[in-house]
Amino acid sequence: MQVILLERVAKLGQMGEVVDVKAGFARNYLLPQGKALSASAKNIADFESRKAQLETQNLETRKEAEAIAEKLNGQQFVVIRQASDGGALYGSVSTRDAADAASQNGFTVDRKQVALTRPIKELGLHDVIVTLHPEVEARIQLNVARSAEEAELQASGKSIQDAAAEADQAADFEIAELFEDIGAAASEDDYLGQAVRSPESDDDNA
Repeated sequence: MQVILLERVAKLGQMGEVVDVKAGFARNYLLPQGKALSASAKNIADFESRKAQLETQNLETRKEAEAIAEKLNGQQFVVIRQASDGGALYGSVSTRDAADAASQNGFTVDRKQVALTRPIKELGLHDVIVTLHPEVEARIQLNVARSAEEAELQASGKSIQDAAAEADQAADFEIAELFEDIGAAASEDDYLGQAVRSPESDDDNA
């Protein structure tokens, strides 16, 4: 099926281009979202008559998107989720979660604008792409943690696993020190005991 694009569509073409697409893709995505029109002679003529207007509108919306992207790009948003001690989430973080996290921090983001670079199924820092305009993208980061404290830890560059390992090492060190103290105290007791018995031993030998 041939369509004429009303805006730039990634991996497909630029505004005004007539391209071949699968009928299902056109009917389910391009046409209902106003990204294209079927490439009939009437629609092509209609586009040509409105081309200057569409290009002006596209330029305005792109400038607005660029202004938002400048503020949004590089932002980190915290998402609190339940997870196992190993860091695996009980569920996953969705595009809606990412959009909600950005919106709660003052940015207007729709879930349809969000693209996950990979499925988010574990704690940690995850990059997310937000398409603000067909020609403008911003990259944000989701800090997925079990608590605000863990989120701060991850933001500082440490993973939950690193923190757990450090805690285990600290506990092992404390236990080792405790045993050393107990051993030192026992040795001291033995020494004092021997010192107390020494005069008696000298008398017995006499």
